[in-house]
Amino acid sequence: MSNDTFRRIITGHDATGQAVIIEDAPPSRVQQFGGEGGPTFYEVWHTTETPAKITRASLEPDEAGIVLAPPKQGTRIRVLDFPAADSTRRELTPEEAREHFATIGAGDALASESQGKRQVKHSYMHRTETVDYGIVLEGELILIMDEGETTVRAGDIVIQRGTNHGWENRSSARCRIAFILVDGVFDPELA
Repeated sequence: MSNDTFRRIITGHDATGQAVIIEDAPPSRVQQFGGEGGPTFYEVWHTTETPAKITRASLEPDEAGIVLAPPKQGTRIRVLDFPAADSTRRELTPEEAREHFATIGAGDALASESQGKRQVKHSYMHRTETVDYGIVLEGELILIMDEGETTVRAGDIVIQRGTNHGWENRSSARCRIAFILVDGVFDPELA
């Protein structure tokens, strides 16, 4: 895991309605998935409804573990660290990939060749019923799509609109990317 984490500063209101800082600390929910070569998830915040309720303390709703998608009608922000390319990283069998995604509550997000003409180009190809804003903070990452791929670098922003995709770090340095996920609904022709 990365030892240079970041701070999560949460604001709220005191008893008189004055704006205050409630918390200033690294994210409390951090977990690495997929073994030594897998990404580290830093769960920053989530909401469970839209519009989000803003109360005096506005504490984050309880949530067990780490879940890939945001709650229904909610949002999620997380940061992921993808380690540098590792020659020991191997392709997963479909069963291993399904197990990997199931650990983050997303077994049904995994791409499969049975989905139309889709061919799985990467073990971690998946899609969620969300709109995701991915902001590359440092390093670079390959965004792999059903058709084509592109390299995204620090400062680039990806708008992921419920599309099948995978991520791969082929560089010699870590990539850190922030994701803001918004619950969505597939148009019937895409469902």
